[in-house]
Amino acid sequence: MPVLPPEFAAAADRTACRTAIRRGSKSFFAAGQMLPGEVREAAYGLYAFCRYSDDLVDEAANAAARHAAVARLEHRIARAYAGEPADTPADRAFSEIVAAFAIPEALPQALIEGFAWDAEGRRYADLDSLHAYAARVAGSVGAMMALIMGVRTPEALARACDLGAAMQLTNIARDVGEDARMGRIYLPLDWMLAAGLDPDAFLADPRPSPALADIVARLLAEADRLYIQAEAGIAALPQRCRPAIRAAGMIYGEIGRVIAASGHDPVSRRSRVGGARKLALIARATRPRATAPGSAAPALPQARFLIEAVTRHPVSPLCQRPALRPWWDVAGRVVHVLDLIERMREREAFGRSAPS
Repeated sequence: MPVLPPEFAAAADRTACRTAIRRGSKSFFAAGQMLPGEVREAAYGLYAFCRYSDDLVDEAANAAARHAAVARLEHRIARAYAGEPADTPADRAFSEIVAAFAIPEALPQALIEGFAWDAEGRRYADLDSLHAYAARVAGSVGAMMALIMGVRTPEALARACDLGAAMQLTNIARDVGEDARMGRIYLPLDWMLAAGLDPDAFLADPRPSPALADIVARLLAEADRLYIQAEAGIAALPQRCRPAIRAAGMIYGEIGRVIAASGHDPVSRRSRVGGARKLALIARATRPRATAPGSAAPALPQARFLIEAVTRHPVSPLCQRPALRPWWDVAGRVVHVLDLIERMREREAFGRSAPS
């Protein structure tokens, strides 16, 4: 197979990352469509790598395989930072992104540390220890997204970590039943014991109950507190980035409201936000808002190490957020054409699989 010219190869990698996100994370893909072009492409590349990393650990057959997957990911991150990424679109895009936006290696390594905690089946004694997990698997991604948008102040990074942690707590609340059926539990153990729920008995036979509903409601209340606090940081973002980040928070926050409407029962079914509701929230996110209170709130203690890593990381004059590409940019048009081709292939595949 002939080697593609660099601009075509990079465009192909971007298209592959975008396609992976469109298939694997519809909520993020929908919100990401509102980002300016260069920020959107970098965000999709970052999330593609994070998603690939999560799947690699999640789909391992046993504990030994999960630990081996974590070790491979640590090596792949080191290669990406050395400018010698593994031969996959996600790895190549990730290597380009961390260099272009001066993302310290401590941030993706924190993400992988969270995956390592998953691999060992770690449980969380209280809310503080759960926040330590959320800071790694979600706060780190929030901080990296802020850097991609050109924001590096400690205050803005604190709010980005708040948003990531809020989303993670929402995910945990939504997936209680699904996680339990896979032998996992993320709810604070002290909350469970105080409510009369034995964690091991619950894992053996996960069922909805008033006690569980109270715990889920409590977890969602903490997520809502962080969503409100995170809203204050949106004003620090470039104006064209604000609606997308606000929409992402609103869509995830809506998941919590769907859970509440079900009686805080995440065992019997997995709550989802419908497409029409997502569109309505996205439309609402575009409306101007007054600055929310909470911008001066301290960072979550469990996320401070992420902010300190950014503060210590040198920023080269070359590591600046690229300007948006003009319409005549050749590489930009290549991305668009390859994306159209990918969509046509998907439609053709659907047509072949659809009943006649």
